[in-house]
Amino acid sequence: MAERRRDALLPADALAEARRTDRLLASLPVENRAGPGGVDDVQVDAAEADFGGLGPEAGCKDLLLKVGLRTTRQRVIISELLFTRGNRHVTAEMLFAEARGAGFPVSQSTAYNTLNQFTEAGLLRRIGPDGVRWFFDTDTTPHPHYYLQGEHILLNIPEADLLFANAPEAPPGHEVSRVDLIIHLRRKPS
Repeated sequence: MAERRRDALLPADALAEARRTDRLLASLPVENRAGPGGVDDVQVDAAEADFGGLGPEAGCKDLLLKVGLRTTRQRVIISELLFTRGNRHVTAEMLFAEARGAGFPVSQSTAYNTLNQFTEAGLLRRIGPDGVRWFFDTDTTPHPHYYLQGEHILLNIPEADLLFANAPEAPPGHEVSRVDLIIHLRRKPS
C-alpha cells in the first residue's frame, strides 16, 4: 500500500531512482555473527526496521532532516547502510566496502567525512579503542564495550547496567557528558 502511494506521488525519474534504491537495499548483506563468549553483535534486516510504513529511504531522510543535515543522495544511502540494520559498530573502511559491495560508488574519504558529519549531528558515537582505528557506533546511549585486540572487533558488553550501578557522581558544578569504558581483550595462548 505504501509503495503504491509513493509510486503515485513521484514523477517518473524519481520513481525510477526510488525503485533502484529499493533494489539496493534488498541486496545489502545481513550479518548476525556471534562474538567470543557468546556475545552477539546482532544486525537486523532492513525490512524489519520500522519507518511508519514509508520504507527505509523516507525514514532516513526524515532522520537527516531532523538533525539539520541536507538529504543528499550519498547521505541518504549511507544512512540506510548504517541505520536500517540495527545497532552496529563500523569503521570508514567497513562502510566503504559495504557501499561498494551494494553497487554504490563512494570514495573512502566520502565515507569517513559522512561518518564525521553524522557524529557531529549526534547520530553516531565515535570510539577510538586503540588510538589508531576509529569505530562509529549507531547506539549513542552510554554503554561499555569489549575491544578484541589483534582482531579489531568492537562489541557491546551485555548487562552493562551492572557496570554503571556504582558510577561516581560528577564533582560540584559539573555533569557527566559521556562515559567511555572499553575493556580490551586478547585471546589466551593455546
